[in-house]
Amino acid sequence: MEKRKPVSILIAEDDSEDRILIQEAFHESRLANDIKFVADGEELLDYLRHTGKYHGDKSATRPGIILLDLNMPKKDGRETLRDLKADPLLATIPVIILTTSQAEEDIVKSYKTGASGFITKPVTFDGLVNVMRIIGKYWFEIVELPGPRS
Repeated sequence: MEKRKPVSILIAEDDSEDRILIQEAFHESRLANDIKFVADGEELLDYLRHTGKYHGDKSATRPGIILLDLNMPKKDGRETLRDLKADPLLATIPVIILTTSQAEEDIVKSYKTGASGFITKPVTFDGLVNVMRIIGKYWFEIVELPGPRS
């Protein structure tokens, strides 16, 4: 079986404590993926389109997957998901909603808008580690992701 190149992950999360916990959970689950964080939907779109503070930034590479919080300032995850899926250059990037919301309306709207998955953030660190391990297994070992120019 051929060894896959680690997939980069872009995470839109406005809460700095959650960012630290997510990063530690990825480390604890032994995932060697390159992880980048942005604070809101506007920054995520700037990162992907190389605009704003990411203009000319060669380190702002296209991620293999996006983890998107719904409840963020400026442009929330709902609006951001709509914008991502409406952009032909970005629409093929899988987007997994990772949020505190458990609202049925958020789940249904996320899938209707094109989310690849919806995960409610676990309340414990061990639960978060388990989620990151499962994400890693499924998205980075089993699923075939589109290439960087798809």
